[in-house]
Amino acid sequence: MKQTKDSRIHADLHIHTVYSADSVVQPKMLVDMLNAHSFIKVIAVTDHDSVRANKPTIELAKAYPDILIIPGCEISTVEGDMLVLGTHELPPKPWTPESVADYARSIDAISIVAHPFRSYGMGEYARKLKVNAIEVLNGGTNKEDNNKAKEFAKEIGLPGTAGSDAHQVSELFSVYNQIDAAMNVDSILAAIKKGMVSTHTQTSPCNLT
Repeated sequence: MKQTKDSRIHADLHIHTVYSADSVVQPKMLVDMLNAHSFIKVIAVTDHDSVRANKPTIELAKAYPDILIIPGCEISTVEGDMLVLGTHELPPKPWTPESVADYARSIDAISIVAHPFRSYGMGEYARKLKVNAIEVLNGGTNKEDNNKAKEFAKEIGLPGTAGSDAHQVSELFSVYNQIDAAMNVDSILAAIKKGMVSTHTQTSPCNLT
């Protein structure tokens, strides 16, 4: 299904490529999988402490007008992991949750607390932060911890997002977001900030055309 300007966007907002040491997903394979998928056409590249995959993945995606790549990264802070979406550069060090959130605001990007109740998650510490969202559905996290994240996001009044946290091709698109936005990065990020996003699980993650 080709997404038009006025359609709802379907996006996986947490994906790792080979520029993360623990991932085997090549940028070309990622774009090929997006092209073959029946409705997920937007992803955020969020490598561990790296933005090196953003440019090559975006370049590969230019061959497909219905595919959009959101540049980003997953930052390992002293308290836990955070996603920054809408950046081509890493935040300045030292990386603290506060400084990463401040960086995201300074460039009109968004900051998301990743898998807060899993390993490398910051849990209750997130209450102190001026972040834009909480990842409430993570493909690599068990149901109990995802449910904790969902309730936590509701309690502190922040939108919830979903990401497969894929490190191999078989994990891509296991979960996704439905976002009421136009097919461009600024519109998608603005919609997430406003809470115009819902999270979903796929029964058949590949769902290829």
